[in-house]
Amino acid sequence: MSDYIKRCPECESIHLTHDEQRGEIICNECGLLIEEKMVDTGQEGGGQFDKNEKKGRGGAPLSIQKFDKGLTTNVGEISDIYKLESGQTRKFLRLKKWQERVSTSIERNLRLAMAELRRVASFLNLPSVVRDESARVYNFVLQRGLVRGRSMESVIAACIYAACRSYNIPRTLDEIATASDVPRKEIGRTYRFIIRKLGIKVKPSSPKDYISRFSSILHLSPKAQNEALRILKKADVSELTSGRGPAGIAAAALYVAALLNSEKKTQREVADVAGITEVTIRNRYKELIEKLEIEDKLKEIEAKGKAKTS
Repeated sequence: MSDYIKRCPECESIHLTHDEQRGEIICNECGLLIEEKMVDTGQEGGGQFDKNEKKGRGGAPLSIQKFDKGLTTNVGEISDIYKLESGQTRKFLRLKKWQERVSTSIERNLRLAMAELRRVASFLNLPSVVRDESARVYNFVLQRGLVRGRSMESVIAACIYAACRSYNIPRTLDEIATASDVPRKEIGRTYRFIIRKLGIKVKPSSPKDYISRFSSILHLSPKAQNEALRILKKADVSELTSGRGPAGIAAAALYVAALLNSEKKTQREVADVAGITEVTIRNRYKELIEKLEIEDKLKEIEAKGKAKTS
């Protein structure tokens, strides 16, 4: 019984009944319904229980990342089936096999696709919200029959890329291609097809989105990171970012910022982190220092560095 209810507010009787089935408190004298729809906050099962014991009434929450959203009841685990008697073991193995056979083609496709999605998302270290969005997009694609003629891996990779773009999570096509083992061009082609057919509106990715992650991997200081953002802001005003890959511009801005703060990073290091070539870094670097008039400042810093070492 609730601690704060000691007597009936109507007749002040202390003879109260607590109905645990209905979650109610009733006065035995006047019949007043004092409390209703009470929540039982006690431990289920009452008393001690084995922590390793599986609770039949408890279960995982619904998840769109599972082909059945976690609702299907399976015949049993293989390890549990083999603990039965020989006749029962054969019976349940047959039942388990038939359960897999009677599933529809969509269920079989989703079972494989969701496993692939979890693998790629785990490799890319994506948050749960992006995984859910990827699964949701793939479900739309599958229900509309847009998977036909395309490999499941390429469609999953394209759905993950679309989800990353929707939530402004900076992941390049090259990173997703590496994680999914699908060619970059095929992912890009499938991605454009999906967003066109489903009418998904995606904002163009900005070079600023990549600064934080790239600088973290390169172990650059917050000062260099802020300098890179300032460079990108000036580059945007000068229209140096239009028509160029955001990852390349972001990498070049970080390379320039590192030089300005005397944090030595090679073009190869920056290119490897951004997933681009050294040629791209050099080209974007030259454009930035020439258009933004940073060349003289870099030469001055370089001369100071040489004077200190000599």
